[in-house]
Amino acid sequence: MAHITFKGEDFKTIGELPQKGEKAPNFNLINQNLETVNLTDYRGKRLILNIFPSIDTNVCATSVRNFNKRAKDLKNTEVLCISRDLPFAQKRFVKAEDLKEVIMLSDFQTLEFGKKYGLEIENGPFQNLLSRVVIVLDEEGKVLHAQQVTEIAEEPNYLSALKTLL
Repeated sequence: MAHITFKGEDFKTIGELPQKGEKAPNFNLINQNLETVNLTDYRGKRLILNIFPSIDTNVCATSVRNFNKRAKDLKNTEVLCISRDLPFAQKRFVKAEDLKEVIMLSDFQTLEFGKKYGLEIENGPFQNLLSRVVIVLDEEGKVLHAQQVTEIAEEPNYLSALKTLL
C-alpha cells in the first residue's frame, strides 16, 4: 500500500506496485473501439504505462500530451494511457487533441487493473480511481521502472521513465 496525497490530504492505495525485475501482471482493458486488449497483445514491444485518475483533469491531460510528444522518437515502444474513464471520453480527448502516438485504454469494465497493479485509490474523493503511476516494461513484460507519484496533483517524472528505454 502506498500513501499518496492530494493537496496535502493523505490517501492510501490498495496493494503494491510491481517491482523492478518482476513480470507485470496480465490485464484486460477496453480500447476506444470497445474491444478488450491485454498485456499479451503487446508481446515483443516495450511499453510505457501512463496511469492516471481521469483524462478530464489538467495534470492527467498534460501527462498524455507529454508522452504523445515523446512517443514518436521511441523505437519498438507503445505508450498505453490507462484510466477508468469511459472509452468515449478517452476517444473525445484524443480526437480533440489530435493525438496519434498514444493508445488510450480503460479499466471501467472489470475494475481489476488497479487492484492487480496495486494502484487503486482506497479512500477519499478519488476512491476507486487509479492513482498516478508510470510503469515501463521491456519486451518480455518485465518491469524496468515504476513510479508512484506521491502527490496526485503533480506530473510524473517523464525523463526518469524514458531513460530506462535508452
